[in-house]
Amino acid sequence: MATGTNIRTYYDGSWHEGDVMIMRAADHGSWLGTTVFDGARFIDGVAPDLEAHLARVNRSAEALMLRPTVSTEAMLEIAWEGLKLYPKDAAVYIRPMYWGIDGGHMGILPADAPAGFALCLEEVPMAPPEATVRLTTTRFRRPVIESSVCNAKAGCLYPNNARMLAEAKSRGYDNTLVADAMGNVAESATANAFMVKDGEVFTPIANGTFLSGITRARHIANLRADGVKVHETVLTFDDFRAADEVFLSGNLMKVTPVTEFDGTHYQHGPVTRRTRELYWDWALSGR
Repeated sequence: MATGTNIRTYYDGSWHEGDVMIMRAADHGSWLGTTVFDGARFIDGVAPDLEAHLARVNRSAEALMLRPTVSTEAMLEIAWEGLKLYPKDAAVYIRPMYWGIDGGHMGILPADAPAGFALCLEEVPMAPPEATVRLTTTRFRRPVIESSVCNAKAGCLYPNNARMLAEAKSRGYDNTLVADAMGNVAESATANAFMVKDGEVFTPIANGTFLSGITRARHIANLRADGVKVHETVLTFDDFRAADEVFLSGNLMKVTPVTEFDGTHYQHGPVTRRTRELYWDWALSGR
């Protein structure tokens, strides 16, 4: 079942209406999990950092030993061709995808052959600025590069995230703060995490256990340009409990204020609001 509505899919060289079928039963991606994707946003006529997201899906494919078949430049043309089919005020999720088709050595290794490619567009509304989330902890952790392809936005990583969200939901929460292998905060189950203390911003240092997001990098650059001190460092769960503000950063919703972490409550504060303001000021300036 699709997440959004008004779906269009680029597959096999042309655009198709709806949620088209793109995989076969024996495709490597279908039964051995070699799938990667990325996500960008179209909102108010702009697609912030679209090229960076499209370039990353090619890097993700290579990390899964898949051979990408579409250059970033060609993918950019395809995406904008599809976006022209939507109203300017539509909120569209842009999802390029690759998957393994042929099996190589012992059937497990993907063959050194072109990967399957599709680009899916679907309308997914942006959350309103006042939307917030509540966080808890989880017993599940982020993996390490020695055991999982943490350097890719890979579909095979997401069942672990789903376990985290299921645990949070069972406790009456929306999301979780997740530990890395060392027990320090890595991110949430769905997005990168930031905290604010005494007017300064802190975020877990990218240590290879999670993707250092494109939107995360944009927030860091925007805040520093605005004169805010931003620290990428090792952070504990107690650091987050002592924070003045906490917010999540991801492509889907850009900035999501956190109002609670396991009984510790936060304000939807001025730095979080400023981060959102700076992001959209930057994004819409490119019109």
